Amino acid sequence: MENQLPDYTNVIQIDEVDSSRKFLANVFLWMFVALGISSALAYTFANDQALKDLLINPATGQTTGLAFIAMLSPLAFVLIMSFGINKISYVGLSVLFVAYSAATGISLSFILWAYATSSVVGVFLTSSLVFGVMAVAGYTTKTDLTKFGSIMMMLLVGIIIASVVNYFMHSAGLDMIISYIGVAVFVGLTAYDVQKLKRIGAGLEYGDASSKKMALMGGLTLYLDFINLFLFMLRIFGRRR
Repeated sequence: MENQLPDYTNVIQIDEVDSSRKFLANVFLWMFVALGISSALAYTFANDQALKDLLINPATGQTTGLAFIAMLSPLAFVLIMSFGINKISYVGLSVLFVAYSAATGISLSFILWAYATSSVVGVFLTSSLVFGVMAVAGYTTKTDLTKFGSIMMMLLVGIIIASVVNYFMHSAGLDMIISYIGVAVFVGLTAYDVQKLKRIGAGLEYGDASSKKMALMGGLTLYLDFINLFLFMLRIFGRRR
């Protein structure tokens, strides 16, 4: 009689893959929720004159206090969520996430006023295709993208600094260079972030509070990747009104 121990290797691998898939499904669900909220509010504020007047004073043509809040509050929400993830409850984090998506959507209504609708739709669909391809690449590749992701983050810091400098220089040429580099950076970050989230999912027990929070923050990460990719592509290919 053979005395052979059971082979648990395949069982462990299957469990890790299943956990990773469930985790990523939750991540993308949060991302789509954010995109849905932002898209709905951007469209509503762009097409309702009464709501538009809340952002731009019809008498002076100047942006209102609400407009400044809508444009600046998303950064505050991201910082609060990122630094408070271990202290804020899952419900509280969800509320902040929805509020962030809403504020971002309101601020994006300015984009719909500046660019032709057909142009925005075309760039949005193109961005979705590029994002989807890179998400699949990040999920399926066997190559470790850790070092690649570090390079992308350094380039992102460079883009932020260059954007601040160009705010004062008003250089159309530099703006276009920043936009092209921005597209490349967020294309790369999409693949990197999906791979990172895949690995996080494989190491988490799906369903507890910690994994739910991480899935929500993962959705925020991918949402930011997509929105920035879309905005940079719009600056390159968008047709202004």
